[in-house]
Amino acid sequence: MYIEVRKDKKRKKYYLAHSFRFNSKIKKIRHYLGYNLSKEQLKNKRNLAEKIINEKIKAYKKIRDPFKTVIFPDELEQLKTLEARGDIKVLHLTEDDWLKFTEMFVYDTNAIEGSTVTLSEVSGILEKNKWPRYKTKWEISETYGLAEAVKYIRKTKTHLSLKLIKKLHEITFKNSKPFAGKFRSKGIEVMVADRFGNIVHRGAPSTLVTKLLKELVNWYNKNKKKYPLFVLAVVVHNQFETIHPFKDGNGRIGRLLLNNILLKHNLPPVNIELKNRKKYYYALQQYQHNNNIRPSIELILKEYRNLKKIIKKR
Repeated sequence: MYIEVRKDKKRKKYYLAHSFRFNSKIKKIRHYLGYNLSKEQLKNKRNLAEKIINEKIKAYKKIRDPFKTVIFPDELEQLKTLEARGDIKVLHLTEDDWLKFTEMFVYDTNAIEGSTVTLSEVSGILEKNKWPRYKTKWEISETYGLAEAVKYIRKTKTHLSLKLIKKLHEITFKNSKPFAGKFRSKGIEVMVADRFGNIVHRGAPSTLVTKLLKELVNWYNKNKKKYPLFVLAVVVHNQFETIHPFKDGNGRIGRLLLNNILLKHNLPPVNIELKNRKKYYYALQQYQHNNNIRPSIELILKEYRNLKKIIKKR
């Protein structure tokens, strides 16, 4: 950001200006600071102006949630630019690649939800049935269950349905949760809190879970040929997480659904890594509070680039 000065008769008008690339074009934002300002006044006004300009840039780059509104042409253009920058191509995984991906996905996805099983322990469980000492039975059973669910989405032809959602939950948690495969019953409400105990999200009322999931399935079937793939995948995942239909295990099922949509459109799966957990939560909050899907799409593209590097090394 830089200061622009314009002379008007006896006055000097000051602006804070910033240029940035947007959809392959250069955009410029100016914010008026005042006239005939001293250095101290200029410094004080600049701090606030920088914040205002940054907020305007965010507004420019926002891609709204098409589940709740209509995406404008310039937002679709942003999506094309993002996808081109991500260099996304059809990537066929060998069985060895799938094994590697499954182990990473099981480790990271469970770890995000609190599992203490390490990546090497996940490999030992899935490849050699070697159970690590001092790990709980539920952690081991969910390691097996999540890997089995990955196999399921590779084979199923279903894109999205209530039956599929329940099936994935049942497979993943059949040996660890008594409510596996069952949506929250009436009166069971859920909330998500951060590590300090602050509530960051409340699930939909239990009485509305089935209705809201049906609306999501109908939206997907209606728009699966209308919107770009990453929009479809992000909306399905984020809206599922917003509803939070199960008493527990929603994060893992949401990431399975994300991958199922990608696979059904002939793209490889994606793994949200534990190290990117904060960015993942930030993207969800941007969706839920600001109807902005851009952070979620950017995170997926970043994880795709990481996946390509890992697959290349094998």
